[in-house]
Amino acid sequence: MFDVARYLERIGVGAEQSLTRLHRAHLEAVPFENLDIHLKRPIRLDMNALFEKVVVQRRGGFCYELNGLFARLLTALGHRVTLLSAGVATAPDGSAYGPEFDHLALQVEDEQGRWLADVGFGECFTEPLRLDTHDVQVRSGRAYRLSPEGNNLILWSEKPSGWEAEYRLSLVPRQLADFEGMCRYHQTSPDSIFTQRRLCTRATPEGRITAKEGTLVLTRSGVRTEQPLPDEDALRRALVEHFGVILPSLE
Repeated sequence: MFDVARYLERIGVGAEQSLTRLHRAHLEAVPFENLDIHLKRPIRLDMNALFEKVVVQRRGGFCYELNGLFARLLTALGHRVTLLSAGVATAPDGSAYGPEFDHLALQVEDEQGRWLADVGFGECFTEPLRLDTHDVQVRSGRAYRLSPEGNNLILWSEKPSGWEAEYRLSLVPRQLADFEGMCRYHQTSPDSIFTQRRLCTRATPEGRITAKEGTLVLTRSGVRTEQPLPDEDALRRALVEHFGVILPSLE
């Protein structure tokens, strides 16, 4: 069922694009969203199911879906891709992290070295980061760096208040099936951030657009504005207008 041409059409690029262009195009076309969790629709880490949802139905998803599917596309285009596990930071200073398989990210290798790719972490780097340097790397005006911690790497991003940890990355190669337990947890546990509120967000050429419970947030050239979404109908209209996401009727 996997169709490279159809996937590329979904993200609006051709097959001869660089990893950087594919990465950014994916983030601008495919939203990070958890809407199926709140619709009580099980998310299965099956490539045909993921392709049907993201490409055919033109939906989004969370890390296991988006990075799992993106890895398949990159592999089909000739890239060497390794699935990596990460624990998401639960303290900005990097003193605490979620468990193994909390997040799925990608290592991509080419003639220029190793890259960290991630199209499933919401608001994060828009273009891949070099894995083989601990120097500061700037992407879309925002600074990131990777620092070693034993056999892991910590991803940091610079915020107005200073450097904050995003996640702790293990470089041990993984398979998509390894993430099934945490994928199930994030769909069902009341302690998961994904079960607590609905979210749909994507990058734009100028910044970012986010629909969440009660509010539509637009960021353009660093300027943030908010519009109220007072009811379910308003949220659904925003999902259609800004993300092309059509949810089933509540009836």
